[in-house]
Amino acid sequence: MSSYFTDLAQQYIDGEWRSGTGSWDIIDFNPYDGEKLASITIATVDEVDEAYQAAARAQKKWAATNPYARRAVFEKALRVIEEREQEITEVIIAELGGTHLKAGFELHLAKEFLREAIQLALRPEGKIIPSPVDGKENRVYRVPVGVVGVISPFNFPFLLSLKSVAPALALGNAVVLKPHQNTPICGGSLVAKILEDAGLPAGLLNVVITDIAEIGDAFIEHPIPKVISFTGSDKVGRHVATVCAANFKRSVLELGGNSALVVLDDADIDYAVDAAVFSRYVHQGQVCMAANRVLVDRSVADEFTEKFVAKVRTLKVGDPSDPQTVIGPVINSSQADALSATVEQAIAEGATALVHGTTTDNLVEPSVLTGLPADSALLRQEVFGPVAFLVPFDGEAEAVRLVNDTPYGLSGAVHTGNIERGVNFAKQIDTGMFHVNDGTVHDEPIVPFGGEKNSGLGRLNGETMLDSFTTLKWISVQHGRSGFPF
Repeated sequence: MSSYFTDLAQQYIDGEWRSGTGSWDIIDFNPYDGEKLASITIATVDEVDEAYQAAARAQKKWAATNPYARRAVFEKALRVIEEREQEITEVIIAELGGTHLKAGFELHLAKEFLREAIQLALRPEGKIIPSPVDGKENRVYRVPVGVVGVISPFNFPFLLSLKSVAPALALGNAVVLKPHQNTPICGGSLVAKILEDAGLPAGLLNVVITDIAEIGDAFIEHPIPKVISFTGSDKVGRHVATVCAANFKRSVLELGGNSALVVLDDADIDYAVDAAVFSRYVHQGQVCMAANRVLVDRSVADEFTEKFVAKVRTLKVGDPSDPQTVIGPVINSSQADALSATVEQAIAEGATALVHGTTTDNLVEPSVLTGLPADSALLRQEVFGPVAFLVPFDGEAEAVRLVNDTPYGLSGAVHTGNIERGVNFAKQIDTGMFHVNDGTVHDEPIVPFGGEKNSGLGRLNGETMLDSFTTLKWISVQHGRSGFPF
């Protein structure tokens, strides 16, 4: 494993592994034990420019490459990941503090999305559209946008980098990738190494490991990229969208959430408990789709609460390399401190801690809170960690109002003994995704993924990748002579 953190602790620009020329280093730490994994000299504005220039040079030839030949690169990349699965698992555990369960989940989805990228290479189709002008043929071509900038987050960095990078490349674009500074290997150079070993020509994927303290808005303002695909917080996403709009770029934004899992009065309580515990505590709750809020009909609240608390108390917290661990560390100390402050704020506002987890370094034990005042800001914001708010309600109408009472609209779930009741409930929720009798955390390669309100703009996955990473071009052909009025 250590060789990954040694060999890949570099920038990857125009097919070359090289050091950045910045005046300081990003230090990559293991969030569980604080071990220094890698030291990477940051990329400067000049290197960002070099990466985009390399991408632009390589893109035209790649776009003209037979899509069957492009497809072969991703077929090989899938085999590379399968061959190195154990090593990649170890890197995810070390760099993210991800558990074995989480690493397996991320790798499974990464392979599924690569399989979809293989198919996507052959997906673009043109059209011939009728014209009111005699003898005119209207051809509409679907073409690559050119160069795509991708900014990936720290929570599922390997998956969420590949999720934009592979489709963008498969559709004939070139890419410059900026991973989160807490996960530069999983989210950046590891992706580059896999695609390099799979035969991706030099220049088509470039990785710049840097920080906005060094480059400011240079990554998103640069004139070469036509699309910026960003996954992260709504605060940063708003800024990305603003800068993109000012520079006539398209932005694809996958942002935060404040999802609710709703338990109606006819739900299977034991099953709902299992779904709710997973939806809140998977990967320490550092998931945009996580169920921040668990809303329970008052008629079943006592039974649900007792069973939910009992199950949460069984979750093993500790070393993520231990296969029995369910909750490992959060990504860094500032995140751990913020979560502790959130719990204390909730209690100060009048909430009762049914489970009051302690924090040791970056290990944040799960907390379960109830009785938070209805007007508390905590119920409307994203909490990125293992803290659950239990909220009772009286009847469906109140549940709908409570679920929608947030600036976010990403995911959610409802549990009921009546499927159509669940579907009708889901239709009333302002989200991009909602699940009946399941958890809130789902992602599938061909189903549109994205949110409403502050949870983002645009969609990823399947056919929606065509909308994100290609554009339409009209070419008309006049057969015979056209007539002109003068």
